[in-house]
Amino acid sequence: PDRLTAMLLRCGGRRRPPPLERRNSGAVAPRSIHVLRTVDSLVRWRRDLDGDLGLVPTMGALHEGHASLLRRARRENGVVAASIFVNPTQFDPVRDDFDRYPRHLEADVAALRDEGVDAVFAPDARELYPCGTEDSFRVVPPAVLERRAEATARPGHFAGVATVCAKLLTLARPRRAYFGQKDALQCAVLRRMVRDLHFDAAFELEVRVCETVREHDGLAKSSRNAYLSETERNAAPVVFRALQTARDAWRAACAKEAEDSTSIMGVVVPAAPILAAATAVLEAEPLVTEVEYLSLADYDTMADIDAVPVRRRRNADGIPRQDDETTPVAIISVALKLGTVRLIDNLPFVAA
Repeated sequence: PDRLTAMLLRCGGRRRPPPLERRNSGAVAPRSIHVLRTVDSLVRWRRDLDGDLGLVPTMGALHEGHASLLRRARRENGVVAASIFVNPTQFDPVRDDFDRYPRHLEADVAALRDEGVDAVFAPDARELYPCGTEDSFRVVPPAVLERRAEATARPGHFAGVATVCAKLLTLARPRRAYFGQKDALQCAVLRRMVRDLHFDAAFELEVRVCETVREHDGLAKSSRNAYLSETERNAAPVVFRALQTARDAWRAACAKEAEDSTSIMGVVVPAAPILAAATAVLEAEPLVTEVEYLSLADYDTMADIDAVPVRRRRNADGIPRQDDETTPVAIISVALKLGTVRLIDNLPFVAA
C-alpha cells in the first residue's frame, strides 16, 4: 500500500473513512509545503508573504469536506495555509472525545501538500497555550449566543472555539478564512467575533462559509463518522433525511401560500409542523437513542423562531436587502446520538 494507506492501517480502532484522498499519482514530484510547528515560525513565514492569504483552520483527520474548503481557498487567494490543532479547550473533559479524536498528522500533511497548500501550522498545546489551558485568557461569546441550541448542549465549547480561532487569525492574519456550514453555530459565532473584535477592519478579514459536503447517501462528512459501527453507519442517513423532510414541508407550505395569496411578502409558515415532520422521521429509526435538540432558527443569528417566512427582505440588522432567491430564510439543526455516537447536521431553508 502507499504511504497514506499505511498510515491508516497503523491507526487501528474502529472502521474509519480515509483522510483526504491523495491526488498525486506519483508521476510528478509533489510541490513542497512549509510545516510550521511554532508560533515564531508561523509569524516569520507570514511576514515574508505577498498577496492574499486564505486560511483553513482544522483539527486534522482531513476528509473531502476539508478538501472543498481548501480548493475554494486556492481559487480565491494567492497563498493558502491550513492549521491542524486538536484544541483541548473546546472539549468537555468528561463528556467529549479529546483523547480518542483521530490524529493522522503525517498523512494529513501529505494530503495538504497534494492539494497545493503552501503551509500548514501544526503546533502543540504548549505553543498556543503557553500558560496552560486553565490559566490562559479566553474569548467568551456573548451570552445571547451561548443560549443557542448547540451552545447549551456543549457548555464552554464555543469559548474554546472562539479563543483558538482568535489566536490563529491573529497569528496568520489571513484575508479570508474558510469554515464549513455543518458547524452552523460555530460559523455564526466566528462571524460575530470577527466583527466585534474588528478583525475585519484590522486586516480586511472575510469569513467564508462553505456548503456542507456529504457522502453519497446524504451523511455529512465528519471526522467523527469514524466512530460509527457498520450498523450505525447504515442508519446514519436518517439525520439528513429528517432535515430534508422538514425543508420539504416548509416548501410545500410556501407553495400553498403562494397559491392562496395575492402577495407572499410578510407571509410566514408555523414552525411546529415543520419540526414535527423531522421528528417523525427520527422517531422511526430505532438506533437514534437520543435527540439532544431539533432547532428551527434564523439563519443569521441562530435564534429559535416560531414561524418561517416565505421570503425575507431584511437582514439580521434590519437593513432592507434585495430579495435573493438563494438567501436562506432559516436553518434547521439537529444533534442526536446514533447508538453512542453524537452527530450534528443542519440544512438552510432556501426556496425551491
